[in-house]
Amino acid sequence: MEVIDTLYTVTLQDCPDEVPERARAQAEARYAKALEQALGGPEEVAAALDTMSGLEGAADEDISQADLELAARWAKACTAARQAGFRDLGEAECMYFEVRLS
Repeated sequence: MEVIDTLYTVTLQDCPDEVPERARAQAEARYAKALEQALGGPEEVAAALDTMSGLEGAADEDISQADLELAARWAKACTAARQAGFRDLGEAECMYFEVRLS
């Protein structure tokens, strides 16, 4: 078994039991690939995720213009990634992708 060191993980949450594990893994991989394409690679995804986590609960005056621009890029990237992730899976209201730093 090969161990792959990752900067972040993508997991499909609240996925119905009838969805095969392989289909779930493929959806997670498509989501990650789309995020990386939109943001410039795995390091950039991890850096953006770290910044976005730091902005949660921040006061408006503590958020810079660069942070606002990153938030807009992150939102756009997540929308594209969600579309890619659900492409062959079908979309159920309960399912969502969770991205976390490793």
